[in-house]
Amino acid sequence: MAATSSLSFLLQMKTLPLTPLSFSARTRTKSIRLSVVNSQSEVDKQDVVVVGAGIAGLATALSLHRLGVRSLVLEQAASLRTGGTSLTLFKNGWRVLDAIGVGSELRSQFLEIQGMVIKSENGRELRSFRFKDEDENQEVRAVERRILLEALCNRLPPNTVHFSSKVAKIERIETGETLLELNDGTRLCAKIVIGCDGIRSPIAKWMGFAEPKFVGYSAFRGLAFYPNGQPFEPKVNYVYGRGLRAGYVPVSRTKVYWFICFNSPSPGPKIRDPSMLKKQAQELVKNWPSDLLNIIDVTPEDTFIRTPLVDRWLWPTISPPPSKGRVVVVGDAWHPMTPNLGQGACCALEDSVVLARKLAGVIGSGLSDASVEDALRSYGRERWARVFPLTVRANLVGSLLQWDNPMVCSIRNSVIIPKVVRLGPILEHTNFDCEALSSNV
Repeated sequence: MAATSSLSFLLQMKTLPLTPLSFSARTRTKSIRLSVVNSQSEVDKQDVVVVGAGIAGLATALSLHRLGVRSLVLEQAASLRTGGTSLTLFKNGWRVLDAIGVGSELRSQFLEIQGMVIKSENGRELRSFRFKDEDENQEVRAVERRILLEALCNRLPPNTVHFSSKVAKIERIETGETLLELNDGTRLCAKIVIGCDGIRSPIAKWMGFAEPKFVGYSAFRGLAFYPNGQPFEPKVNYVYGRGLRAGYVPVSRTKVYWFICFNSPSPGPKIRDPSMLKKQAQELVKNWPSDLLNIIDVTPEDTFIRTPLVDRWLWPTISPPPSKGRVVVVGDAWHPMTPNLGQGACCALEDSVVLARKLAGVIGSGLSDASVEDALRSYGRERWARVFPLTVRANLVGSLLQWDNPMVCSIRNSVIIPKVVRLGPILEHTNFDCEALSSNV
């Protein structure tokens, strides 16, 4: 679960007005050559190709499907990437899931979280909140990534997702379409390409985006399993230390998600040995409240992960726009953000429905070059005003929560959290209007 901040009242950056923005399309790095070539034979023709079958890719394909637009989804893995743990969805995420028809199915499998409790590392309670007291429409649930992906994929028409389909080369052909060559030599010609290929997106790199930057801390995560039922109330539990914080939240009747964020000067080596990951996580919080240590103890080894946290700030006039011709990026491929506001997945879901509406409007009227590119630019302007402030705020909140100065942490725990923090303003960013998608729209 993403770590919802208790201090983001200090950083109430308002969503920017939806006014035209100026972006520079300067190319910083290229991993895939951009060229203009002549179209050739033996190429599979597609109107819309989505690259990546993660949350953003499947939600985009499903949104398009509900608006009557067929797409082909390319996933480099041999099957859905059902590894990983859990993610938090606030009311904006649930509104999107309702709009694309999977909200009710998912609600039945996951607990609604009633509130949050903040403690110090010695177990002293600093503050508690109830979500409904601050916003009666708020809805918070931790959702297993695997189940969310399966729910999205199962609503797509058969054969929409092609697995073992890694894009090796991208070229723009003389018609303005995009030629994609896969690792196995398959070639596709797409009128529209939607890059949903994650934080290290090759599509984004081809478009000129810089690599996401490491923010100075990493996270351990896991999904504990209680076969006879987990013992916790439906609340988010946070523990704040010095340069170290942790949290846990019930996901379902038998599962509890947990995380530990710790300062580190560099991302460090990639560790795949789950027993080593477990040992390192336990060592970080060995003197913390016993509930957290017990949760780590009952976590299956195959759910342990360690992730360096990164983001990308989309500065106007410096960052490229999210579209180049008829190629566009969505979700983490465009705006990776730290998990401190719990908005990474929610924003990816928002992107999917906004982009689908823009494209469905022009595809129904003829799919001309100008209309498609106008629609993609409109998507970029609308979503930039939403995601850039959230990315910056999430970064700053994380920096504050990772404080390691003893005096500053003492003030945080004795004054700021108990006496100053208000939950309502913290969650204003979860407001998002989203009507149901249907082919009549």
